Amino acid sequence: MGRPATLLEGLCGHALSLGAQSIEVQRKDGREWVFARQGAVGFGIASYPSSGAYAKELRGNLYAAAKRRVRTVVHGQVFILKVRVFDSFGEDAFDVQMDPAPKLDPSTKPSFTAKQGQYLAFIHYYTKIHRQAPAESDLEHYFRVSAPSIHGMVKTLERNGLIEKTPRQARSIRLLVQPEHLPPLE
Repeated sequence: MGRPATLLEGLCGHALSLGAQSIEVQRKDGREWVFARQGAVGFGIASYPSSGAYAKELRGNLYAAAKRRVRTVVHGQVFILKVRVFDSFGEDAFDVQMDPAPKLDPSTKPSFTAKQGQYLAFIHYYTKIHRQAPAESDLEHYFRVSAPSIHGMVKTLERNGLIEKTPRQARSIRLLVQPEHLPPLE
């Protein structure tokens, strides 16, 4: 699936793979310490020098996510990252909850752009005709855009809960939008 979008998302993915439900980030002794939390138990998963680029990137990610929740895909599942900033001995510390995103309600039309609708319609019709999901190269040929553009759109559709994919499995796109909510394919 490629590199996570941010350092924060990568750390959350690592913590989830270890069975944690949240992470905590604190500054102590000139370092940023990242702890994965599993209930009341916490264990260290990363440490960066506070003056280093990784620590600055992580703090930037955390402050941005505290203002606006982040949707991310980890191991094929969509999660919402909720960041709470709190005081820890005069320094900002962060608690990051990693909650599974709610599934779409099939009875209501989901929100998506016209362009996203075309991608969703193509996935639907391709799957119906070929009895297998399209590969990203099939999307690339139909829409006549670059491979990175297609990959970015697929990641966006997955992050928005409009499709699901099985990590590291070819042709695994599953449409989560009801066909009646799709626009006509142009």
